[in-house]
Formats: sequence, structure tokens, C-alpha cells
Amino acid sequence: MKHAIFGMLAAVSLALPAWADPVSIRTARGLVSFDSLPERVAVYDMAALDTLDALGVPVAGSVEKTFVPQLRSYQGDLGTLFEPNFEALYALAPDLVIAGGRSAPQVDALARIAPTIDMTFTGDLLIDEALERLADYGKLFGREDRAAQIAEGLNAKVAAARAAISGKGNGLIILTNGPKISAYGAGSRFGWIHGELGLPEAVENVHGATHGEAVSFEFIRQADPDWLLVLDRAAAIGAEAVGAQATLDNPLVRETKAWKAGHVLYLNAAEIYISSGGVQSLSDTLDLLIDAFGGA
Repeated sequence: MKHAIFGMLAAVSLALPAWADPVSIRTARGLVSFDSLPERVAVYDMAALDTLDALGVPVAGSVEKTFVPQLRSYQGDLGTLFEPNFEALYALAPDLVIAGGRSAPQVDALARIAPTIDMTFTGDLLIDEALERLADYGKLFGREDRAAQIAEGLNAKVAAARAAISGKGNGLIILTNGPKISAYGAGSRFGWIHGELGLPEAVENVHGATHGEAVSFEFIRQADPDWLLVLDRAAAIGAEAVGAQATLDNPLVRETKAWKAGHVLYLNAAEIYISSGGVQSLSDTLDLLIDAFGGA
């Protein structure tokens, strides 16, 4: 079924190589069918850009700042994730715009210029959804074999991470933003580490799925996790602020089992905060987890 905002697809497809049968992919707004191969693609979602890069799909344009180091070569003049440059997008004349996540509120506005799909991750099973998106992009852009190879490697790393984490104790996921600290639980945007990889929660029922639950150093000390997984938001977005390591070098945090055992793991903030769900970012995060828990 086609969403209303994709009404332009039929007109655009007349100028593009047509397929014998339509190709359908899953999006945050339902199933979308394509009659031809998109050839000029603009991207406003960093997880999508990450996966397209892994597949070798040409990208005609993207935003001014991608935040993720390995995606810097794609930085362009199409505005930001929150505020697209509609004039530049119109001049680019893409036949497909991929949005999602931070740019999702702009989907309808982007669709007035070119066919637009919303690839926002919709659930807490990030790994499953990342593999689903990978397969769909592979199908859409004629790179099924490459997608299958990437999926095989990613599934092997997921299995290795689960094995490494098993029996190594519980964990607490926190995000620092300068001196501020938030905790994230199993139902949060980072909860896939608990739910899909099997890391037990040091504290159950942590609230705040999107922005986390504001917590204190006393909360961390009372939780006393075996592992402390840390994301530095300021580092992820390139902001000038006190770094996570300085923030957490606190007498109360130093009393935790995680600190004493050297089990404080600083995750790659840009990859898990900005492009989480992209297959390369996901692969790098799995590598960090495998190395840390496997060497414990």
C-alpha cells in the first residue's frame, strides 16, 4: 500500500528505468512500492546514510553536518536534520528523499519537493529493525548480495556479543550532557543492549524512553552496577562541555563495583546517539561490547 505522500512516485518513475515488478519496502509509515530504481537520492537520516554507505549506494546530497566521522564525506548543503534547506533540495532534484529520526517531523514538507520516505526506527528491537532496513535498501537499490553479506557478518557479531555479555553481571546505561546525567532502561532508545543482547538491568523500571531519566551520582552509587555503559552527548554533537570521564570521576561513582573493576565502558557517542541503527555504527558498537565483556 502506498502512503499519500508518495503520490509523486508514479510521475517520477516515468523518467527512470522501470522494473518488471514493483519493489516494496517497509517504512515507519507503512509499506511503500517503487516502480523504478531511485537514481538521485538525498538523505536526512544518519542511520540510513550509514547503511547506504556500507552498501555502496551513491548519495546525491545530504546535510551540512553528519556528526559521524566516517560519514563526513557526505556533508553537503541540504540544511540540517532539523531544518532542511528546501531551496538546495529543489535544485538537487532528487527522485527520492530518505528522512527519519530527527528529520521525521519534516517528512511532509520534504515530500512537497520530492518523493520522501520516513525510515525512523519504530520499536525497541533495534538490531532486528536494522537488519530489516538493510535488506530493504539492498532490494531497492539492487544490492541484495552485498546486503546479505553484511547481514551475515552482523548476525555473527550479535551472537558473539550475547555470548560475551552472558554471565558477566548487570549494567546501567547512562548519558552525560556536560555535568548532567540521564539513565536509560530496557524500554529506551538504547534498551536494545538489554533486550536484544541480554545485559541484565542494574535498575529496573527506569523511565524516559527517549530522553532518559535524570539521575544523580547518588543514584549511580545506589544502583551499584557491575558495568557502567556511558554515552557522552556533548561529544556526539561536537558541543563544548565537560566530558563524560570528568563528570563521572566523582567519589560516589568511584565507590561502584563497575568503577573498581574497570568496567566503565565509554561507547562511541556519535555512532550510538546519532546514527544508531546504521549497520556500520551498530557493528562498531558490537565490537566495543565484545572486546569489553569478552576480556572481562
